[in-house]
Amino acid sequence: MTITNPRLRVVDSLRGFAIVSIMLLHNLEHFDFYYTPVNLPGWMISLDTVIWDSLFFLFSGKSYAIFALLFGLTFFIQSDNQAKKGKDFRGRFAWRLVLLLMFGIINSAFYQGDILTIYAIIGFFLIPVLKMSNKAVFLIAVILMLQPFEWYNLLVAIQNPELKISDPLSWSYFGKMSSYITGDSLTATLIGNLTNGKTAVLLWNWENGRVFQTLSLFMFGMLAGRKSLFSPSKTNRQFWRKALIIATALFIPLFVVKGGIQSWIHNEVITRPLLTMVTSWSNMAFMMVLVSGFVLLFQTRIFFRILSVFSPIGQMSLSNYVIQSIIGSFIYYGFGLALYQYTGSAHCLLIGITLAVLQGYFSTWWMKHHKHGPLEAIWHKATWIGSK
Repeated sequence: MTITNPRLRVVDSLRGFAIVSIMLLHNLEHFDFYYTPVNLPGWMISLDTVIWDSLFFLFSGKSYAIFALLFGLTFFIQSDNQAKKGKDFRGRFAWRLVLLLMFGIINSAFYQGDILTIYAIIGFFLIPVLKMSNKAVFLIAVILMLQPFEWYNLLVAIQNPELKISDPLSWSYFGKMSSYITGDSLTATLIGNLTNGKTAVLLWNWENGRVFQTLSLFMFGMLAGRKSLFSPSKTNRQFWRKALIIATALFIPLFVVKGGIQSWIHNEVITRPLLTMVTSWSNMAFMMVLVSGFVLLFQTRIFFRILSVFSPIGQMSLSNYVIQSIIGSFIYYGFGLALYQYTGSAHCLLIGITLAVLQGYFSTWWMKHHKHGPLEAIWHKATWIGSK
């Protein structure tokens, strides 16, 4: 059984929800430039702490994971649609990834934390598994989710507990950010983000297990497409109910272990790979809580109307993701308004909500008059250039 409807509203809405939650986190982080304003009153500092902890608990490591899951789902839908026409989508998909890489480089110039370039690179590994069986793809996805490289690091650490461990390499690059982010030169910021900043982010993703995790989520998304799990049906509702229960049951102990590892084990050579693995699994469990809860609520009359407001945002997620990077960098970086100096989490949350509402109105208006978002239209036309 495969998805017959190329446009599932629940998928668009879930993608839009992920984009909005990503935007809120990016605002709290001043778009990857961590800075705490000075001379804030005590009550504001306490409020900022609560907001920061709450939003990062809810969305950090989860929103991007939803995005990755749906990336794999979209890959399946597109390849399946072409297969029904007797065409092989793999070549077009490779070209589509090259185009995504170009969008990602443009986005990285404004926001170094861009995920488009990473998705474009990792996405090539989907091509060899497209024709594999469900069992084979599932097994590979599970192995990747288990973080094999961190298991190797853990085994080495257990055998050599006296090893000296250095700071993650990405830290040295992140430490250089202020030299161009706080300055008033747009050119210096763009160059800094594309060189130092991009290096920092690529290293950070590798050091934190995001490479294996992302590819695993791509594959799980592809499998969800093969099983039509996002199509409304009684069987799928039962699946999502079970997924919600299992994910919740897994998340609670994983979250407890994540918080206790460093107090239980005092050897950082051992705790670092352990923490990377458990954090990854904890985030994935809570991501499934969010996804399954969202899908189940979307099928109720009351929440359908509420959650559907995210649909236009999700339909033009590429455009919204790049637009938020450009606007966000202007708001917080030195070449623009430089509000990083004055805004704590409460202020940033208000800014993020305002931007989300504006993007929601813009997306709704645009999708009433166009089939694709601005950048989506370019991506679509360029993908099929030369086709008959």
